Amino acid sequence: MGKIRIAIGGVGNCSASLIQGLEYYRQNGAARKEEHLGLMNYDVGGYIPEDIEVAAAFDIDKRKVGYRFDEALKAKPNCVMELWNHLPKSKVIVQMGPILDGFSEHMKEYPSERTFLPSDRKPANVEKVLAGLADVAAS
Repeated sequence: MGKIRIAIGGVGNCSASLIQGLEYYRQNGAARKEEHLGLMNYDVGGYIPEDIEVAAAFDIDKRKVGYRFDEALKAKPNCVMELWNHLPKSKVIVQMGPILDGFSEHMKEYPSERTFLPSDRKPANVEKVLAGLADVAAS
């Protein structure tokens, strides 16, 4: 069976927690199958956490856009507790996503470490990026 390739929309605290968990099981899962704490099912239809890989990532914050995914996960305003700090260098570069509901005007008054700082880059064509990923997966 192949990998499950995912795209991340918003490189925030939830993404950081997910990736820390996936990486924990990638590095420890096979050796410690009796310890799958936090998972209802380690194996789902033949897939295990180690089979999930990030193929693309999008965000709007200038501290994340244009950076490697693993670096962006640690960038402000993220403040997730570090549970697993052994993230490998990612080949995925965070691309500028469309600014939809991810930035509220009232947040402009928050300190920079607690708010989003929108990038001035042009948003990537998300549909085109995802279609390209699907083509790669099919080949």
